[in-house]
Amino acid sequence: MSESAQHLVMWLIPGAPLVAAIIIALAGKGLLKERSHWPCWIGLALSAACALCMWKTIVPAGFDSHSPAVATGYEFLNIGTMQVPIALRADAISALMLTMVTTVSFLVSIFAAGYMHHDPGYPRFFMAFSLFVFSMCMLVLSGNFLQLFIFWEAVGLCSYLLIGFWFKKPSAAAAAKKAFVVNRIGDFGLIIGMFLIWTTFGSLNFDDVLLNGAKIQELATTSPGTITLICSMLFLGAMGKSAQFPLHVWLPDAMEGPTPVSALIHAATMVTAGVYLVARCTPLFMYAPEVQVTISVIGAITALLAALIGLTQFDLKRVLAYSTVSQLGYMFMALGAGAAGEDLMTTAVTAGMFHLFTHGFFKALLFLSAGSVMHSMGDVIDMRRFSGLRKVIPITHFAFLCGALALAGFPLISGFWSKDEILSVLNKASAHTIYGKYFAAVFWVACGTAFITVFYTFRAYFLTFWGPTKIPAEAGHHPHDASPVMAWPLRILAFASLIIGGAVGFNHAFADYLHHGTGLPHAPHGSFNYSLMALSTVISLAGIALAWFCYVQSPAIPEKTATALAPLYMLSQNKFYIDEILWGILVAPLRGLSHLSFLFDKYFIDKLVDLVGMIPRWISAAPRWLQAGSTPGYALVMWGGLLAYLVLVMGSLR
Repeated sequence: MSESAQHLVMWLIPGAPLVAAIIIALAGKGLLKERSHWPCWIGLALSAACALCMWKTIVPAGFDSHSPAVATGYEFLNIGTMQVPIALRADAISALMLTMVTTVSFLVSIFAAGYMHHDPGYPRFFMAFSLFVFSMCMLVLSGNFLQLFIFWEAVGLCSYLLIGFWFKKPSAAAAAKKAFVVNRIGDFGLIIGMFLIWTTFGSLNFDDVLLNGAKIQELATTSPGTITLICSMLFLGAMGKSAQFPLHVWLPDAMEGPTPVSALIHAATMVTAGVYLVARCTPLFMYAPEVQVTISVIGAITALLAALIGLTQFDLKRVLAYSTVSQLGYMFMALGAGAAGEDLMTTAVTAGMFHLFTHGFFKALLFLSAGSVMHSMGDVIDMRRFSGLRKVIPITHFAFLCGALALAGFPLISGFWSKDEILSVLNKASAHTIYGKYFAAVFWVACGTAFITVFYTFRAYFLTFWGPTKIPAEAGHHPHDASPVMAWPLRILAFASLIIGGAVGFNHAFADYLHHGTGLPHAPHGSFNYSLMALSTVISLAGIALAWFCYVQSPAIPEKTATALAPLYMLSQNKFYIDEILWGILVAPLRGLSHLSFLFDKYFIDKLVDLVGMIPRWISAAPRWLQAGSTPGYALVMWGGLLAYLVLVMGSLR
């Protein structure tokens, strides 16, 4: 493929969704109306095809890792020595990310056409959807930190538009604002990190920073605090986007948006941006081991906390939302394991990105399946109000089961391979002489969280699809299964969820490809850790068996357990009161401060400004008596002026 053809393919990946968004914005209400999905479908299909082409031809498995494919657009900023072009940069990490992002987004958009069919905001939805995918593609293809930050914010804006799509619904509007505000906390850290990178390296381009190994090593030797601070700020940005404790609180509330939005945000786009950022900046993080240990520990806390909350939720989508938070924690656990040695760095990044890749498919499947349940149940999503649906909606049942098995790490299915890689790298990291004790604790947290994940995943499955058939009144007398336009994406994602992990994990194809990413040394893969694979198998089967026993064989057990452990049960059901704690620590004081600022502005600043405005009036009011129309008064002023003039002249003459 010629260089010009390569550049065209790279620009089409974000360009096609952008053109689709513009067309829908201009013609959606008037010309397209209920056909507004067509530009989105065409744009995303073209984008996915180009991403696959880039993976196979522009960034093939044997390409030179020090020569990423670059397609330059125009010079965005040129101030002094700062030169920031708008350019696309492709390497192994971005190729894998874009293949998953565009493919999953395309399938979700097909499902959304059936799910959103009768919504009055149909064109607006697909316009925002296309703009979201464009922003995510530009983020992944960015060649410098400034361009990445611009589209980092664009992704946040699109999430605000989509989470609050039903803006007349108070809970949806509140959830959109919460997501937007919480992410600004993380974004502040990313901005500080960018400033530090500029002042330290004199550039914001990835190649000048991440490939400058000599400068990074010199910095790590002469000023280790600087590189630690840079990595800490970058991770703070990642914590916001990828919903890590304590900035995870926005993600479950994002369920207020349409279900396809949940699938898009939780599986393919926004929440993966933080993981991508840390993986991309691995050449920096490898010289800040304390930050990497922190990343792994925070990931473990997030994963365990979210899993414990998911145990007691009855909103099907919210269970899956906490599952997403937990799985993101797994990815960060893996990324942080690189602190245990340079030889583990590539393995750690591979494990985290591998789980991100497989998670994108099976989590999208689970959310779309939940959306199909909700669609057929008349928008009811409370699992206490329906049961026994496996015969009522068989297509949805099969799809959800495939996604649940993948999430649970069932042997030889996608999640099994990627989660096993994470456990393996954590197990290796636990042997490190300095940080081994931390990674040993993280490893056992990961194992415990895996068991809880299996249990609450199949708790949701058994509550929804097993037991006596119970259908809410809102569903009508004849609830329907997914229509063809909704069913085919479910089938395709189910197939991918079953095989894609084994296809790229069994022969180490993922690891062999990903080491070509910028700054990642080649790490020869070893043999499978069969003892860990056996442990994963036991965890998966034991969790499924326990869920079956509690919710199918003896359904009275959960209620008795909840009563016996009432304080712990309420703690989990109320999300450990983290929202309330954050409200008391941050929101309430800041609201009080804003109110004081309002009073200060109204009664001091405004009054001060008014006082300044009154001074000319006071000055002008003094001679008003001279303009009263009195002849004696005018004569007095004239005599006064003459007298002053004479005094001045006499003084000069003397």
